[in-house]
Amino acid sequence: MAGYFKRSTRRLFVLIASIPLVILVGGLLYMVGMANLEQAPRDFWSSIEWAAETLTTTGYGHDSHWTHPGMILFVIFFELVGMSFYVLIFPVFFLPFFEERFEARLPGTLPEMAGRVLIHRYGAAVDSLVDELRRVGTPFVILEQDERQARRLRDRGYNVIFGSLDEQPGILAGVETAQALITNADDHADATFIMMARERGYQGTILALAEDPLHRPPMEKIGATAVFTPSHVLGAALAARASARISPKVEGVQLLGERIGIADFRVQASSPLANKRLGNLRMRARYGVTVIGQWNGGRFAPAEGPDTLIAAGAILVAAGAHANLARVERMATPLRRHGPIVVAGYGAVGRKVVEMLHDAGETTIVIDISPDPAVDVVGNVLEHATLERARVREASAVVLALSNDSAGVFATAVMRDFAPEVRLIARVNLAPNVARLYQAGADFALSVGQVAGQILAHHLLGEDAVTVEQRLKLARVAPGTLVGGHPWQVGIREKTATAVVAVERGAEVFVEFDQAFKVLADDVLFVCGTTASLDKYMREYRAKPAERPAPPAPPAPPAA
Repeated sequence: MAGYFKRSTRRLFVLIASIPLVILVGGLLYMVGMANLEQAPRDFWSSIEWAAETLTTTGYGHDSHWTHPGMILFVIFFELVGMSFYVLIFPVFFLPFFEERFEARLPGTLPEMAGRVLIHRYGAAVDSLVDELRRVGTPFVILEQDERQARRLRDRGYNVIFGSLDEQPGILAGVETAQALITNADDHADATFIMMARERGYQGTILALAEDPLHRPPMEKIGATAVFTPSHVLGAALAARASARISPKVEGVQLLGERIGIADFRVQASSPLANKRLGNLRMRARYGVTVIGQWNGGRFAPAEGPDTLIAAGAILVAAGAHANLARVERMATPLRRHGPIVVAGYGAVGRKVVEMLHDAGETTIVIDISPDPAVDVVGNVLEHATLERARVREASAVVLALSNDSAGVFATAVMRDFAPEVRLIARVNLAPNVARLYQAGADFALSVGQVAGQILAHHLLGEDAVTVEQRLKLARVAPGTLVGGHPWQVGIREKTATAVVAVERGAEVFVEFDQAFKVLADDVLFVCGTTASLDKYMREYRAKPAERPAPPAPPAPPAA
């Protein structure tokens, strides 16, 4: 029966029962003490009266003088017992009881679900999705079994249902008309939710976020429309950012051949490039390189003209002949391309990162606080001794795959201070903490909430699949309306946020152009930008992808 009462109510029952019990025990002990220590016997009711007066601190009548030390100590002890009741009774018993009496009760049944999305259990993985649903005006309901979490969500203005699937099997009544269901609990609870919804006759979409990819087929078998593992997608994205072998920073860069390259540099505050505008630097004229753009705070900003400011601390992306790029390296800080990749944290995300890096042939050094056969350095990533043993300063990149956001932010600051030249890639749980990681010094940061939100928004709202990171692409295109013009003419950057980095003419490839250079109809232009900006370039200049030259025909066999 006690299980049906709230915790504060049960506490109040204990208080009500304990007060007469304490008075009774105290009165009996007082009666025995007065008879044997003071030789002044008291009857039962007088003793009970004394105990009640002491416990309630209302004071004594005529019975207020004792001579035996034992009796005096007992009276003092009982007075302290009475005071302790006053210290505990209000904050522990009465205040929680009255707070719950006057606090609004959380609803325990679903509202009308037509057109609504039901989310089972709130967490980091659905945080970004909830924001997206609010942005597009799609109503949703969150089913939460943690009361404190449910009240926090209600205080944020969310429509919340409080209850447990195990204890309240009828809590899903009315789910049949919901627009879609999303379950974000542990895998066992996800399976229970899916089965209960299908048993209720729900025929719509059920999307599940699983912890273990091996659980995907069983969940789909019992009724899930699709099952995703955001932590593994996040791990793959971090690994791709750490290794060019998995996904090069500029797709199609191999089209330029060996004479021309694309490189990136970290612009230190002391560099002559820092906080300068492209128009003043004249990178093309002085150094023979084309600045494509810069990574800053995890976002790529294309160079859009002479007013583009190169920010201190940004990673500058430039194209040109290798000798010219080497000149720019001396002005900025080149990012190390060789060396092991250090992975700090060997949880679900860290394991996926290491797995993908090994598949790509990368050398890794794994740091974790707990021993494991796959862990190379056991220690705290915040300690310099651990970073020394992991050879962090020699690494080509460091991936922070820590599971705690606060630890991740502080570890980013420690790592950036210890190895300021190393590329630093970090995972985070909640999307709002991404900005804090960039502020602490991360070159790239991504949250599991962003990954899950993109996946779920794509399937629920029909939005384009959002790539987890913006990538550059090098396109080989025909001149279009640029015939007769200059490859670096004013307007290309401003209109399309792209850059013409090279021109192929016959067997030659030009990367530097004097004022008299004109684009010919048979030329092939190499244009670099993001996917969106390249599309804009193709429309603006009526360009089409250039045909690849046909391979030379094999020599004819000798005549017989």
